[in-house]
Amino acid sequence: MQYFVAGIDTDSGKTLVSAILCEAFGFDYWKPIQAGFPTDSDTVKTLVPNVVVHPEAYVLNTPASPHAAAKIDGVTIDLKKIVLPQSKNGLVIEGAGGCLVPLNESDFVIDLIPQFSAQIILVADLYLGSINHTLLTVQLLQNRKYPVKGIIFNGESNPESERIILKHSGYPCLLRVAKEQHLTSETIKRYATQIKKNWNE
Repeated sequence: MQYFVAGIDTDSGKTLVSAILCEAFGFDYWKPIQAGFPTDSDTVKTLVPNVVVHPEAYVLNTPASPHAAAKIDGVTIDLKKIVLPQSKNGLVIEGAGGCLVPLNESDFVIDLIPQFSAQIILVADLYLGSINHTLLTVQLLQNRKYPVKGIIFNGESNPESERIILKHSGYPCLLRVAKEQHLTSETIKRYATQIKKNWNE
């Protein structure tokens, strides 16, 4: 089973959520396109020491939109060269930025999802304007009829924002992650225990 961790923006918390999923269910981790250092693969490995991390298809030097970072490095991202790794444990695939971040002149992050046959986990960080950004992302996913497992909220709790997003998306809330000052393996384990309780409800 493959799960694609998609975000409403660049700093939504996709890497944190990916680490939680890997810890909770023993999934492997894969970030197909990495732009900038340190890599998200290194972060997940630090937080979940026993995780199996698959190598990136593209590692770009500049922390920028993948299409721009690739241009700086003199390469073009080709979706045909992004091949799903084999995994016996299930796989968490982390996207790059938000769903409509461009990978090249014609493809976006969201265009990776069908070739992976993955179910989406949408990460929404909570800030002024996040309702609009989240529901626009939801509308995009629904227009494309992509399968969504649910939403994970990240950041300081905002019950009214969460309520209205869940109402209009129709998606279940899988987890709420608080604004954490320090991330450790113990933090990840705590949230892993919580998400396992909500996973099949």
